Amino acid sequence: MTDVPEIAFNNGETIPQIGLGVFLMKDKDAFMPAIQWAIDAGYRHFDTAAFYGNEQWLGEALKKSDLKREDVFLTSKVWNSDHGYEETKEAFEKTLSKLGTDYLDLYLIHWPADNYIETWKAMEELYKAGKIKSIGVSNFKEHHLDDLMEHTEIKPVIDQIETHPYFQQSDLVKYLHDHEIAHEAWSPLGRGSDGIFEDAVLKDIAAKHHKTVAQVILRWHLQRQTVIIPKSTHKERIEENFNIFDFELTNEEMNKIATLDTGKRIYGDPDDKEWLAESASTPLPD
Repeated sequence: MTDVPEIAFNNGETIPQIGLGVFLMKDKDAFMPAIQWAIDAGYRHFDTAAFYGNEQWLGEALKKSDLKREDVFLTSKVWNSDHGYEETKEAFEKTLSKLGTDYLDLYLIHWPADNYIETWKAMEELYKAGKIKSIGVSNFKEHHLDDLMEHTEIKPVIDQIETHPYFQQSDLVKYLHDHEIAHEAWSPLGRGSDGIFEDAVLKDIAAKHHKTVAQVILRWHLQRQTVIIPKSTHKERIEENFNIFDFELTNEEMNKIATLDTGKRIYGDPDDKEWLAESASTPLPD
């Protein structure tokens, strides 16, 4: 197994720099073997969320494996409908039960929906009680983070945000670096949209390294000191996404990729208050 580099958090904990994301993995028959293929490939970091509706499958798959709990890094997230102090504590206990564990390595606020301050205060309490090793956020912009840190005690260790070559979020990434908050990319491959896998710049770099475009993109993330959670249910792709530790991009190649930023999101804007309010009334899957 390849040793996966780790990123240090501001609280002294660490996170494996690559993990398996399980968003949109809603077919149990595809989900279960995918987790085992990932384990066999060397993944030890798994990222789920209450909203994904598959926490229980992940818990079941890990229980069937030969891995010890301390050898796995588990992340989950509290959904917008569960914001609030007591609501968050209840949601967290449901997540623990579904995952079949008595602690999480990382718990995130999924989106900056209303009442995230009270949600964070509940997470601070769970952190102090040792039920969560680290607490962070997802989809928070600079002003959300400023507000959160002004009104609470514990700084987030990480912000999980949409990041890929066509949406690089360089200003926010710099903010996170300046505040010692780790950067994690969801949709690190841009979901293959907008023809990213056919991009001439990326294809040229991939050919020079005898790698795929996907591997070049993931390597670009690693060299930006970004945590990545590529998702796949295909054995070959799971292995391919992990096979990125045997080459490096040059400074020139990194700079070329930096020119590809379009500033265009794939998914929703964290400042879309109408969507956030609507999502907060969306019931979670059982």
